[in-house]
Amino acid sequence: MTEPVVARPCAADVLTRTRDLLDPALRRAVGTLPHSMRRVAGYHFGWWDARERPVGGAGGGKALRPAFTLLAAEGAGGEATAALPAAVAVELVHNFSLIHDDVMDGDRVRRHRPTAWAVFGRAQAILAGDSLLALAFAVLATGTDGGPDSAADGRTDGVPVLAGHVQSLLDGQSADLDFEERAEVGLEACVRMAEGKTAALFRCACALGALYGGATPDQSVLLKAYGERVGLAFQIVDDLLGIWGDPAVTGKAVHSDLRNRKKSLPVVAALASGTPAGAALAALYRRPVAEPDLARAARLVEEAGGRAWSLARVDGLLTEALESLRAAGLTPEAAAGLEALARLAADRDR
Repeated sequence: MTEPVVARPCAADVLTRTRDLLDPALRRAVGTLPHSMRRVAGYHFGWWDARERPVGGAGGGKALRPAFTLLAAEGAGGEATAALPAAVAVELVHNFSLIHDDVMDGDRVRRHRPTAWAVFGRAQAILAGDSLLALAFAVLATGTDGGPDSAADGRTDGVPVLAGHVQSLLDGQSADLDFEERAEVGLEACVRMAEGKTAALFRCACALGALYGGATPDQSVLLKAYGERVGLAFQIVDDLLGIWGDPAVTGKAVHSDLRNRKKSLPVVAALASGTPAGAALAALYRRPVAEPDLARAARLVEEAGGRAWSLARVDGLLTEALESLRAAGLTPEAAAGLEALARLAADRDR
């Protein structure tokens, strides 16, 4: 019996459908926070300005990770709505990490507007990020909006899954900060850092979707492998955009990673290349990179092969991710949606 042919969906259409499911539940959850936390969180999500006046547009970024959760649940034969608490929890954790990341990196612009800490101060932003993290676990545990009066009727089996992946995320972020102070960082150590800082939450999104969708053990393993590879590819593309992205598209300052002397994967691949350009980049990275030297640093990364290595690794990771996805035996529509999202993660400009 031949498999049904499913037209390849547009990633934007997939994200629109999953966001339509996610957004009302996410807003309800954030609406349960104390006002001091809610005003910062809502600003960060792009729902209102610093004076809490509503802002037009969807805001809040692509909401890619929760889309993986919802589609993984559907792909395993479950209902997307059953996985909605898990999807909300994943998006809350992601935005907790973004708020803290902006504070640690000193980034003043995200999504074409001032970051939360730049508007409300570092301390208030840190507290708001902490509040989102606590809310994520409440939503997952109760299966509702996470408010103090919610009935404890959720699925607590997802809580250790989320907790373990959050610990991996924090460990990866810690390594990322540590690398900024180290003269030498190995390429494999940098890959492990990215697997924690970014890939772990993609893996978590798929693991929770598999759990809530009733996936078989084999499907769960394959979905987690798919998520991890897509997540690592996403981080490498993010690193490329951090050097060569167009600020008008990315919403971030040009050369922001080089300004912070980030040991991102393209940079570390260049430093490990053994080329004259790699040696020149190492010399430049021994001190704060002055504004006039940022363009030269980007050129040295490319000349040393850091950009080519990154693009090749993204292609390989996408191939591996799609192999795992096809082996999982998911429902055709969900599998097609997950493939579209994987291709988006590996080939994007923001």
